[in-house]
Amino acid sequence: MSEIQESWQRAKSWAENSYFSEDSRKEIQSLIDKNDEKEIVERFYKDLEFGTGGMRSILGQGTNRMNRYNIRKATQAVSNEILRHNSPDPKVAISFDTRNFSFEFAKEAAGVFAANGIKAFIYKNPNPVALCSFAIREYGCAAGVMVTASHNPPEYNGFKVFWSDGAQVTPPNDKNIIDHFNKITDYSNVKFIEFDQAMNDGLVNWVSSEVENKYYELIKEKSVNPEFCREHGANLNIVYTPIHGTGLGPCTRAIKDLGFTNVNTVKEQESPDGNFPTVTSPNPENPEALELAVKLMKETNADLAIGSDPDADRVGVAFIENGDVCYLNGNQIGLLMLHYMLQQYSEKGIMPKNPLFIKTIVTSRLQDHVAAQFGVRVENTLTGFKWICGRLNELEKTEKDLNFIFATEESFGYLNHGYVRDKDGVSSISLLCEIALWHKQQGMNFNQALDKIYEEFGYSGEELLCLNYYGKEGAEKISRIMDYFRNYSDTELDGRKILKIEDYQTQTIKDFENDKTETINLPKSNVLGFHMENGKTVYLRPSGTEPKIKFYIMGQETEGTLENKKAAASTFIEEFINYVNKTVETI
Repeated sequence: MSEIQESWQRAKSWAENSYFSEDSRKEIQSLIDKNDEKEIVERFYKDLEFGTGGMRSILGQGTNRMNRYNIRKATQAVSNEILRHNSPDPKVAISFDTRNFSFEFAKEAAGVFAANGIKAFIYKNPNPVALCSFAIREYGCAAGVMVTASHNPPEYNGFKVFWSDGAQVTPPNDKNIIDHFNKITDYSNVKFIEFDQAMNDGLVNWVSSEVENKYYELIKEKSVNPEFCREHGANLNIVYTPIHGTGLGPCTRAIKDLGFTNVNTVKEQESPDGNFPTVTSPNPENPEALELAVKLMKETNADLAIGSDPDADRVGVAFIENGDVCYLNGNQIGLLMLHYMLQQYSEKGIMPKNPLFIKTIVTSRLQDHVAAQFGVRVENTLTGFKWICGRLNELEKTEKDLNFIFATEESFGYLNHGYVRDKDGVSSISLLCEIALWHKQQGMNFNQALDKIYEEFGYSGEELLCLNYYGKEGAEKISRIMDYFRNYSDTELDGRKILKIEDYQTQTIKDFENDKTETINLPKSNVLGFHMENGKTVYLRPSGTEPKIKFYIMGQETEGTLENKKAAASTFIEEFINYVNKTVETI
């Protein structure tokens, strides 16, 4: 049977199955009636895949879409793995963002957990990822779920899974959950009771205000200079936007707790709205998402504009220099945070013994250099806070004398405390305001602060090139691009000599300079790294959550003045982007 025929058959089965709601069946039947072959294939050519950290997809009915039935199926898989460990009193924590159907999906998950005899603690209101992780650790849960698609466009939603340590689930539990998920071939075999019934039975409870308040008290204690913030915080003029997400209450509370009382919020983006009507995509990495915040920054003569994504784990920032609006990339924000913390700890004489900094392989290597100069141990992991916090948990068990200070990834994620196990936009915004205030008191903006770091530690320019390819054809295109570069056999890449190639799928490093092959001691992952002469590095990987392939382009420069170094890095980045764009056209 062809893929098209099988998709049609599965669509008809869905439309005729009384297990699905009437609205669900009608949605599929309408596609059948319209003979919409392309859409039917997209929705039914495969089951929605449960990845190593959860799942994320476009909302809609069908086996390859995000809907209540796939939420139930995923929750049953998590339940099966929890119950496999024979815990006498298993508990889970559930949080959700402001996306369409997030609360409904969270309640569906609670109903499945309850039907499996697993007590669920769920937040009453949308809350950031960090508070899900915090609740898991506070309640001593076996696992947790966050209903979110993070910074994806409005048509998406997702299901993110955490384990008992509060971090995203890692091997072997993630692989086991995937196996459980794939074994469920009949939705009606999923256990489920209605949310209200589960509440009445005491199997679902609201997360207490005491737990929420404890989180805010703990992150307030992580301020590097709390007295300074309380004394001068009102001098910093801040614009903040949650971009219709979960951050409004949590982020404004956190910064005001520290003494930052001069805060203006973007009124048009305060209200939770899963359609994100004022932006194309609610991603604070993109200047477009901060457009209204920048407008308000200009109107109020503010020092900076900050935005967070729907689940408030990513943070973007803008400021004005000589009349121009400047945006920092994720590497620059992480560098400012790292340097500020280490410099302050060093000057105050409060650097903890055996300090630890964790970052990802695709994050600027300049941060490694800064940490090393301060005597801080650096650990590099695969891409994502799943791996960062997984490594932190491993080290806490094996090397108890280590003191975690900071973690970052280039995709605008940061963690400056050990109370949760995922990137925390709430505490990151607090730290960013503290850094802005500190430098303002010294007559500097963020660019000037960065230049001081570059003068001392060297310059590194970075750029992320994302190529979007949608649907089934897009997935095949991304696979061909990875195959092309994985089988790359030339000694030069875009005219630059290749020194090493890292392949995280085969866990090998080919060292051409020394004619040897080394082993990568990290889990297998579909990532390639090319190291070229003169400090040029490029990594590429398919996104695990979006229909895109990412090229992380990094150019470290050591020759000439700072302006010369910036210009050289910019030239390399521009040339390499042109090379990639031309190359992928023919693949």
